[in-house]
Amino acid sequence: MRAFNRFYTRVIGVLQAGMHDLPYSLTEGRVLYEVAHAGSLETGELRSRLDLDAGYLSRILTRFDGDGLIVRERSAADARKHLVRLTPAGREAFEALDRASTEDITRLLAGLPEDGRERLLDAMRTIRDVLDPPAGPRATLIRPPRDGDLSWVVHRHGVLYAREYGWGRDFEQLVARVVADFDPACDALWIAEVDGRPAGCVFYVRKEGTTGQLRLLLVEPSARGLGLGRRLVEECLRHARADGRERVVLWTRDCLTSARRVYEAAGFRLDSQEKGTENGIEVTEQMWSVDL
Repeated sequence: MRAFNRFYTRVIGVLQAGMHDLPYSLTEGRVLYEVAHAGSLETGELRSRLDLDAGYLSRILTRFDGDGLIVRERSAADARKHLVRLTPAGREAFEALDRASTEDITRLLAGLPEDGRERLLDAMRTIRDVLDPPAGPRATLIRPPRDGDLSWVVHRHGVLYAREYGWGRDFEQLVARVVADFDPACDALWIAEVDGRPAGCVFYVRKEGTTGQLRLLLVEPSARGLGLGRRLVEECLRHARADGRERVVLWTRDCLTSARRVYEAAGFRLDSQEKGTENGIEVTEQMWSVDL
C-alpha cells in the first residue's frame, strides 16, 4: 500500500510545489474546489470536509484573501460563524485549476488502450468502495446475461467457494460444466448488478416433464444484505411458472446457510440429504423442492 501511495502521488504530481503547474498545493486546490461547488461555505464545515487543522486552514484562507480569491463574511443566520465564497478572480483560479486537471487526466488516459482504461477506472472504483463504502442506497439491477457473464460466473464461483469453504478445482470444474450445458433456447440466467458491476447470479434449467431446476445461486460478499439472493430466486420461480413448470428443485449443501434461508423464505422444503466430500472436506448434500 505504501509503495502504491508513493507511485500514485508521483503520477498526479502531489509532491510538486504546485498542482498542474499552477501555484496551488493539493490542499489549496481542494479548498478552492469545495468553495466553488458549494457557492459559499462556513469555515467550520470546510474544515470538517477536508479534515484540516484550524490554523492551517486559516493560513490558506488568509493567503487567498490577500490574493483576492475569496471574500469572508459573517453568517446572517449565526454571527459567530464566517462564510467563505469565491470572488470573480477566485472563480477564474478555480476554473484554471479544474481545466488543467481535466487536461492532465485526458493525456494520461489517452495513452492507454481501451481495456487498460477500463481496468484502471475499475480499480479506482474498487479502492474507493472498499475504503469509503457508499452511505446511501446502492443501485441494484437484475438483468439477462451479456457477453462475458458466463466466464464471470465460473470465475467467481471458483474464487469465492475456495476462499470461504476450501472447495477446490473439482468444484470449479463442476460449475464450468453446468455453464457449458446452458442452453438459452430453454434455460435462463440472470445477473445481479450493484452500482453497475456484476454481484450475483442464478440459473434456471428446464428438466423433464413439468420440473425446473434452480442452479448456481451466488451473491458476492460485498453485496450481501441487499436482498439480491431473494430477488434472483423470485425471478427464477416467476420464469419457471411462465415456462409451465409445476415444481422446481435445487441442489445445495447444508453449510450454505444464507442461501438456505432464502430458499426457505421462497417456499422450498428439504427433500433428502446425504454425506459427501469436496476437496477432502466433508459436506452434506441436500435436495430441496417447491411446488408452484
